[in-house]
Amino acid sequence: MYHSIIDYVSFLFCLVLLRFFWYRIRFFLHVFQQVGYKHNEYRHWLRDHWEDKVIPGDLALYNILLFVVVVGFDWLEVEITNSALAVGLFSWAFFWFGPVGRYKADKVKKPLVFTARVKRLMIPVLIFCFFSPLYFTVWSYTGILPFLWKHVPTYDSGLLSFDVVLLVFGWIFGAIIIPFTVLAGSWLTKPIELYIQNGFKKQARKKLASMPHLKVIAITGSYGKTSTKFMIRDLLKERYSVCSTPGSFNTPMGICKVINNDLQSHHQILILEMGARYAGNIQELCDIARPDISIVTNVGVAHLETFGSQDVIAKEKGTLVDNLDSGGVAVLNADDPRVSKMGEGRTEITRILVGLSSGSIQAGDISYDTSGSHFEIDFNGEKQQFQTRLLGAHNVQNMLLAIGVAHHMGIRPKTMAIAAKAIEPVEHRLELKQQGDIFVIDDAFNSNPVGAKNAVEILGQFNSGKRIIITPGMIELGELEAEENKNFGNAIARAKLDLVILVGEERAIPIKQGIEEESDSMENVRVVSSLFEANDIVREIATPGDVILYENDLPDVYNEQ
Repeated sequence: MYHSIIDYVSFLFCLVLLRFFWYRIRFFLHVFQQVGYKHNEYRHWLRDHWEDKVIPGDLALYNILLFVVVVGFDWLEVEITNSALAVGLFSWAFFWFGPVGRYKADKVKKPLVFTARVKRLMIPVLIFCFFSPLYFTVWSYTGILPFLWKHVPTYDSGLLSFDVVLLVFGWIFGAIIIPFTVLAGSWLTKPIELYIQNGFKKQARKKLASMPHLKVIAITGSYGKTSTKFMIRDLLKERYSVCSTPGSFNTPMGICKVINNDLQSHHQILILEMGARYAGNIQELCDIARPDISIVTNVGVAHLETFGSQDVIAKEKGTLVDNLDSGGVAVLNADDPRVSKMGEGRTEITRILVGLSSGSIQAGDISYDTSGSHFEIDFNGEKQQFQTRLLGAHNVQNMLLAIGVAHHMGIRPKTMAIAAKAIEPVEHRLELKQQGDIFVIDDAFNSNPVGAKNAVEILGQFNSGKRIIITPGMIELGELEAEENKNFGNAIARAKLDLVILVGEERAIPIKQGIEEESDSMENVRVVSSLFEANDIVREIATPGDVILYENDLPDVYNEQ
């Protein structure tokens, strides 16, 4: 009877670890998906979370205990029965590995999506993860070493039907290597993914080649790509049949998906957003769809961590202009010195410079109210009043780029003004929404130094109630990250907001320093570990007329908890 109970407990131990495996595997697949399946970014994440997620203390202590049991007790000549060892190890396993809260968040902003790529990746991941548990489980119960199929001496298990040490070691070792199996599995499936991606690219190029009448408009820049894209779409659709990528579809596969699935023979214009995190990304996109009109919004410090300097970023963004054939058009931000130089000396292309303070098309007399922005456009002497529901000077700059494209395409200024008034704010980008009696400025996506400062200044202009900001600051700014977040803190203090909620203890440090430089009191500053905690605070204190600005909403992998 005693013999059977211990054997059943060992089976329960395997089930507990099996459950632990599943949630740990899901967690690291989720991280890998959120960093865009980028190996280097995933490795950096593992490095930054080595002790709390990758090799947490319970796994490390369990192995240390196992080492002490196997080696230490023999050295100290301490006798312990295998039954007692099994009970001790299994009890600790149930206590430590039964709860899976650290790998199973109650609230997730962007859950793991089991895409075809994730499903393909899971095959080698599961094989790698469960090889050790299955191998040592078979060995511990049969005494036969798998694959060699011969008996190998094991510890005398006494009443038990298995070797406790082998069983436990196999499962714990398998749990430890899970984060690395995701990386190994990705490398193993990389040729398959490349083959599939190349097939989609070939299909997209073939489809574009079959539509010689189609004009391709491509947009890049550190900030404002998506907003500018939708503005161009809404201005041009007054006369043309337009197809554009939705949301932030700015990767090779995102662009291919739109071309292959959404682009139809009746479309006259295809508008593509082209993003870049590494050198060569823009050229890869241009090899799929060569632009007839190239738009560059600006050169900022977004992704400075991966590029290294703004000059490198400018060179990468300038690739979009370099890919213009003779007769092509470049619409450029005249207020950005790096952008305004792009294409200089190329007499075979047309350069259209637009800006708030310079360029052939300029905007002036900008003002804001609860209905949006008001401004005047000067078309080389011909002036036209514009109104849009979009907020912020940077959105006026984005609108100028769209106006530059529409003007080149023959759209009349009055027609553009009517279309601009009907443009809906881009979701999560300075999107003004009313939720009951509360106003929300949703600027959750693509936060950057310029946009964040503008958003805070806009919030400071409201006077309907308390002005509240919720923000984790900005990321991926490389060596400038701390400095830019400190400057962000300066802007928050100057806006004299009623409540500042910073998300993340570590991330809040430079922002708090910036606030302290410009403010005599920190009483209105609170720090929380997640967006969900911040929302709980707002629900407790919000009253009718209050305005809450959500400035940047980082993925779950950045939560500090």
